[in-house]
Amino acid sequence: MLCGLLPLAACGGGSGRGWNGSVQCAPYARSVTGLRLNGAAAGWWRQSEGAYAHTHVPAPGEVLVFRSTHRLPDGHVSVVRQVRGSRAILVDQANWVPGRIDHGIPVVDVSQANDWSAVRVWWQPVHSLGKSVYPTYGFISRDLPDRPSPDA
Repeated sequence: MLCGLLPLAACGGGSGRGWNGSVQCAPYARSVTGLRLNGAAAGWWRQSEGAYAHTHVPAPGEVLVFRSTHRLPDGHVSVVRQVRGSRAILVDQANWVPGRIDHGIPVVDVSQANDWSAVRVWWQPVHSLGKSVYPTYGFISRDLPDRPSPDA
């Protein structure tokens, strides 16, 4: 079972030396969105503070940031392709299935507060949502964060 988990660790900063070469989630999300963020996927949330807006309501083009866990030591990032309801989205992502870029993958909010702080992700090998629940920070938007006006 451990061999199936190790490739998920390659969602880091894009060194090209992960378990699956250059197919990693962070460089993929950066290339698709144009966000100027680097390093491990889980670090994108803190790195983006003040530069990009943070939200807990998904919209197309935003990046869902997964927290670091024992299964995802570097976290993970996915790009929202489509919102399917208040608790369901489709994402494009790299290296969730090791070495692949996938499009239109279902992700479901399973958080108690309906705030996208916990999700389940479609697992293609079993053609179903995976059983694991992954903690997330929320979504990074390309929009600038709300800033007080200079006159305030």
